[in-house]
Order: sequence, then structure tokens, then C-alpha cells
Amino acid sequence: MRRLLVFLVLLISVIGFGLTSQAKQDKIKVAFLYVGPHNDGGWSQAHDEGRMYLQKHLPYVITSYSESVPEGAACEKIIRDYIHKGYKVIFGTSFGFMDSMYNVAKDYPNAIFEHCSGYKTRKNMGTYFGRMYQVDYLAGLVAGMMTKTNYIGFVAPFPIPEVVREIDSFTIGVREVNPKAEVHVIWTNSWFNPVKERSAAETFIANKADIIVSGCDSPASIEAAKAAGIHAIAYDRDIHDKFPKTVLTSRAWNWGVFYVKVLKEIKNGTWKAGQYWGGLETGIVKLGKFGDDVPEKVKKYVLKRAEEIKEGKFKVFAGPIYDQHGKLMVKEGQELPDKDKLSLQWFVKGVIGSIPH
Repeated sequence: MRRLLVFLVLLISVIGFGLTSQAKQDKIKVAFLYVGPHNDGGWSQAHDEGRMYLQKHLPYVITSYSESVPEGAACEKIIRDYIHKGYKVIFGTSFGFMDSMYNVAKDYPNAIFEHCSGYKTRKNMGTYFGRMYQVDYLAGLVAGMMTKTNYIGFVAPFPIPEVVREIDSFTIGVREVNPKAEVHVIWTNSWFNPVKERSAAETFIANKADIIVSGCDSPASIEAAKAAGIHAIAYDRDIHDKFPKTVLTSRAWNWGVFYVKVLKEIKNGTWKAGQYWGGLETGIVKLGKFGDDVPEKVKKYVLKRAEEIKEGKFKVFAGPIYDQHGKLMVKEGQELPDKDKLSLQWFVKGVIGSIPH
């Protein structure tokens, strides 16, 4: 009898160990690479919130992250280290990681790579982004109706198509409701540099700007606007609760919906490398809460436009659109094609600034 009990205990232990091992095998290990600190208050933090959303909603996922990842060889090493530790899915959340991911993906065909904002793909490497220009346009409507000086300052990182597209769509919104307003641009040439961002905002403020638009990853320009007693429009995350009086609205990312989508497809065996570019209707981009100073009539106009965009009834880059020199770039009745949106390197009428080449 004693031997039977011992045998049963051992059998249960073996079965339990097997189930535990199987459970571990069923887990999918996912790594995220951030260009800045995970708590930068902007871009990287928005991705990290997406990572936590993924982990919360899919119990079969284990996640980890590396922050302030440099581009080039160092990035490649970090990715390879993750794969050697059993990570099967890698999300690279900055444009500058593209070549590194592309190189590593070739060597590990059984791993899955998703790169944010890039354009290079392989059978095991897709790209993803959101149509933030739709939200930029909506924020431009708010700014155009709220500015008193008609001088709006846009603190911009790098002159790449993604950022030019944001500035242009924002200005299209501004000028729709206020043809006299101008959007002035200063480049920081950095995604995350609070000192430069604050300096740019203070330069705008000295020139009578009454709205500062953040296009970078720290809240420094928002803080400068608050200190000056003027309004601002935030980027990356909805920060209304921290700046309820200062921030008129936020152009916010909701990366978690995409991360859950991808991992469900991987789990189901249906994932294929693609080039995802979701709009307002998907939830990956959204307009944040309105600030305390935004009138109801402004909210009503903006929300109506948002619904029209979701339903496909309104296109941000529909003609006629003129560049800043007065040249007709998109004819009436036409829309700027996606391929041209993705390579945009000209400013629309109403933007004061240049694009360095």
C-alpha cells in the first residue's frame, strides 16, 4: 500500500512537471526595443503602455524590453541576445532600428519581427504605423479656432516624411478654420532632447506664439507653454490630466490594440508580414481629451470631422492643396496617394519653415 502511495505521488509529480513545462512552452516571449527611456512621458512610454496592455490581455504572452537602444551594431546585438534567450517576437519601435532588424531577420527565419514606421520587409518582418496625420488634422482644427495671435509654434524632431506629414496635416486643419493663421517650425534634430525642445518653445513664445505643438518625445515644450500661461497641443500620449488648462488636446497613440492583434495572429498561425497603417477607425490613433478651455462649439466641429474621417467621408489630403510657395500640388477632386504621403517632403501653404536636405 505504501509503495502504491509513493508511486501515485511520483506519478502526480511527473504529470504536474509535464503540465508546467508544457505551459512554459505555450508561452510566447516578446521583446520590445525603445529608442528612449520607457518612462519618457512620450513615444517610448506610449509603446511601453502598449506592451503592458498586451501582457494584461493575453495571458500566454511574456514580455520584456530594452530602453534607450542605440542604432546600428549595438541594436543588432540586443536583438540577437533576445533571440538566443528564446524570444520569438521582436517589436522595434523606432525608425532608426529598421536596418538592424532587417539584417537580423535574415539570420533567424523562425523569429517574427515587426518594425514601427519603416518600409523594409521580409517574410518574417512586417512594418506597422498609424495614420496619425488624421489626428494631427483634428488637432489643427482646435488650434486654428483657439489661436488669438495666429502664430502657432511646432517643435519638430527630424525632417523625415513622417514628421513633415504631421506638420502638413496639422496645418491643413488650422487653415481650414483660420486662413490667417501660420504654423512656424523649429527642428530639434532629436527625438528626445528636453533642453532643445524647451528652447524651441521659448523661442516661439518670445515671438508671440500662443499655442505650442509638441512633435517630440518629452513634455518639455508643454511645460514651457504652461510656464508662459499659453496653450499647447501634446503628442504621443493623452496628458490632459497632468495639464488640464494648458493642453487643448493630445495626438495620442494606442499601440496595444495592434500588439494584441499581432500576437493573436501568431498564436493562431495566421500572421503574415505586411505593412500595417491603421487609421482612427482601428483605434491605434486617437484624439485625447479636450482641455478645460476648449469651447463646446469647437469640440462639436472637431468630433463631427472625426466621425467623417472614420466613415471615409472626409480625406485630410484631398485637393486643392497648395505648397508653401503657392504651387498646386493636389488638384480639386483628387487625394494625395498613400505612396506620396509616405514620402512627403514639401510643406503646405501656411507653414513657415524649411525642410533641410
